[in-house]
Amino acid sequence: MATNKNAVLRYNTLDRCFSNFQRRFYFEDLIEVVNESIWEFDPELEGIKTRQLRDDIRFMRSPEGYDAPIVSYRDGKKAYYRYEDAEFSIHKKPLTQTEAEQIKRAISILQRFEGAPEFEWINELGPMLTTEFGLSQSEKKNMSFESNIDYSGYNNILPLFNAIENKRVLKITYHPFDKPSYSLLFHPYHLKQYNNRWFVFGLNDKLQIPTWNLALDRIESIEESFFEYVSTEIDWEEHFYDIIGVTTPKNGEIEEIELLFTKEQANYINTKPIHASQRSTQLDSGELLVKLELIPNYELETLLLAFGEKVRVVNPEDLKSKIKKRLEKALEKY
Repeated sequence: MATNKNAVLRYNTLDRCFSNFQRRFYFEDLIEVVNESIWEFDPELEGIKTRQLRDDIRFMRSPEGYDAPIVSYRDGKKAYYRYEDAEFSIHKKPLTQTEAEQIKRAISILQRFEGAPEFEWINELGPMLTTEFGLSQSEKKNMSFESNIDYSGYNNILPLFNAIENKRVLKITYHPFDKPSYSLLFHPYHLKQYNNRWFVFGLNDKLQIPTWNLALDRIESIEESFFEYVSTEIDWEEHFYDIIGVTTPKNGEIEEIELLFTKEQANYINTKPIHASQRSTQLDSGELLVKLELIPNYELETLLLAFGEKVRVVNPEDLKSKIKKRLEKALEKY
């Protein structure tokens, strides 16, 4: 198996060629296409020659590789290459033993940091990777994770992440739920996931708002532009600390929010706090009085409505009134 840093790029490129039944890829064509991919990725990298391509095809065919059904078809004095099975792709194959061992080693290295400050996330990552990649000794999955396989925003994560890393300004076409599509120049700063959706925050170049929020599943197109990137000093952890979710209302201010939960809901709220600012007091009645320091927003309203009859907003009056009106409108539908 070739171990140099562009091996995965080569295998992915060859996979596309072998899967393309609309064109015949001869040996020379494969070398040319692979090298184009390599140089597009990094012009400084060295291209492959005949021996490397033969090694790559041999590895892809092998059980240690992808067990790929690559067949050479005679065409006069030459031969072209493609998969015997038109439905085959290396991306549809389960992990090879080599890949599984590499992931296991990576998990093992990460787990050395368990317990260290700022590495609490490793406690979840190890079991998650073990389960999702089928590395467990059990024949059945023993963990499940919340996800939305039909979510259309996943394909926008990588280009936005790369733009943030490389400080690139983007021209984005965006389609809100209730308005026509529009285009904007956007300086991306931060990606955040909330409630199984992804959002990107950045500078709206026209309005000069540095916390502009775009839902990834509403983005229709992304193009890189050549405008000068404007950086930000915003601390995003601090920015999100004062809200639930991703929406910061215009002129919104932090308020003390008082909620009264029923006795039946009290233990759940104690073990799964609504927010880091939560302070709770158990009343003699068994009810739980919860105080939060937050900027009220739509996501907070939605969260409170999800508790139904098990919570009552005590303060502030404005939030109390909004929840009451939304419950009344909901009741009208029954």
